Amino acid sequence: MNARIALGAAAAALALLLAGCSSPGGSSGTETSSGDDGYGMTSQTPEPSEEAPADGAALATSESSLGEIVVDGTGMTVYVFDKDAQGATTSACTGECIANWPAVTTESAEPAVEGVTGEVGTIDAADGSKQLTLDGWPLYTFAGDTSPGDVNGQGVNGVWWVVSPDGTKIAG
Repeated sequence: MNARIALGAAAAALALLLAGCSSPGGSSGTETSSGDDGYGMTSQTPEPSEEAPADGAALATSESSLGEIVVDGTGMTVYVFDKDAQGATTSACTGECIANWPAVTTESAEPAVEGVTGEVGTIDAADGSKQLTLDGWPLYTFAGDTSPGDVNGQGVNGVWWVVSPDGTKIAG
């Protein structure tokens, strides 16, 4: 009986923890209205990924359950955000959004890439760093991805998408 109570309490605590990870709608002037920062999990099952990119590569490609995708310099999946405007000079993801969807940054004006065919550039991030862009789209990783090859951010709230090597989002 005590084991059932403990299991129930653990399940309730987990549910509260996960509920706390979602964004409340519209406060503090950040891009979080209607929870659109999208901190949630999908049921994508990752396949084993390739090793992390070669030393110094800011972006590379890797095979995943979604096909060939772009990853950052540590092998983590890269995403684009529908609320960003292609070619914009700033990111639409700020505040709590950026805590859940960290910007992919670089210190180089001309970051090294491996296997990426789209045009790579940078914009100024809110913290003063350089955020990488691919075909004009700011790039992010997802706090819910814990290992290279994870694609847990794919399709979150219908606004977050894994990106292909040519810079197009992989929807669906």
